[in-house]
Amino acid sequence: MGIFDLSGRVAVVTGGNGGIGLGIAQALAAEGCAVSIWGRNAEKNARAVASITGKGGKAEARICDVTDATSVKAAMQATLDAFGRVDGCFANAGIGGGGRQAFIDRTEADWRKMFATNLDGVFHVFQAAARHMTERAAKGDAFGRLVATSSMASLFGTARNEHYAATKAAINALIRALAVEQARYGITANAILPGWIKSEMTEGLMANDKFVANVMPRIPMRRFGEPS
Repeated sequence: MGIFDLSGRVAVVTGGNGGIGLGIAQALAAEGCAVSIWGRNAEKNARAVASITGKGGKAEARICDVTDATSVKAAMQATLDAFGRVDGCFANAGIGGGGRQAFIDRTEADWRKMFATNLDGVFHVFQAAARHMTERAAKGDAFGRLVATSSMASLFGTARNEHYAATKAAINALIRALAVEQARYGITANAILPGWIKSEMTEGLMANDKFVANVMPRIPMRRFGEPS
């Protein structure tokens, strides 16, 4: 028996086809939640769905680019058509800093690309989810969960990765505001602030012995989905 019973609930997980997002999707499904995985890569989406349905869970996937409001609205409507409701929305899709460079050399294109995915994407997804949740609340079904993947980088200095840190700090502020505004509709808003996690996004750094020796804690690490 799990610690939660999410039977009858439906959740959207953006970027749910890998890394932290896949771990979230699998954990939700294991507790009985139906999961809609939103991602841009059809092949990865299919593998993620198979990893859930192969264990008896309920999941589907939608092609979605969170930087595009039209794409998000279409994915939300398709999910509602399939499941009838969305109880939880996990805004997890994001990009990392990539090859790090000095702040004074940061291009505006790099800055805008980071914000388009990591912050604007959360805005698009949460707005679509909150609209559905508030409309449902008006009909007497007041319930909703908004969860964003932030980062410890939002609190601590991350040299040569200031554009990433700025998006995550903005997410923290957004979440606090939403928690106050949406409470009247039975909707909660929270952020998850992970530290360093092994994933496709961090493979380059995790392969750097100097980085691992000086930055990573002296504890075993594993990928999401790997057995303890």
